[in-house]
Amino acid sequence: MSESPDRQSRSATNSPDGQPVTKGRLAGDLALYTLARLLLVVVIAAVILFGGRAVGVEVPLLVGAIFAVLIAMPLSLVLFSSLRRRVNTAIAGFDAQRRADREQLHARLRDPGDRK
Repeated sequence: MSESPDRQSRSATNSPDGQPVTKGRLAGDLALYTLARLLLVVVIAAVILFGGRAVGVEVPLLVGAIFAVLIAMPLSLVLFSSLRRRVNTAIAGFDAQRRADREQLHARLRDPGDRK
């Protein structure tokens, strides 16, 4: 059983907690997700660099940073999955709203006498 397109766009513009998605909320969620991923890279790089020193191996900063990024990429998908889902839901909501607005504009341009 499928939902009507109007109902789909309304549900897509709401977050999982039922609140409408706004530009500020999307920007905040995206900033939080980005910051969390960057912090994970920094923590992993620090562990690699200081872990190497603890066992008597000098790991170059660039090498530690590259390995930290490679390790953090799949790890962040698991650790921050709820944040990623929130961002994806918000983006989908904005896409649905933009599509609905564009369809409404096209409908008004086709029939200029129908003003609401």
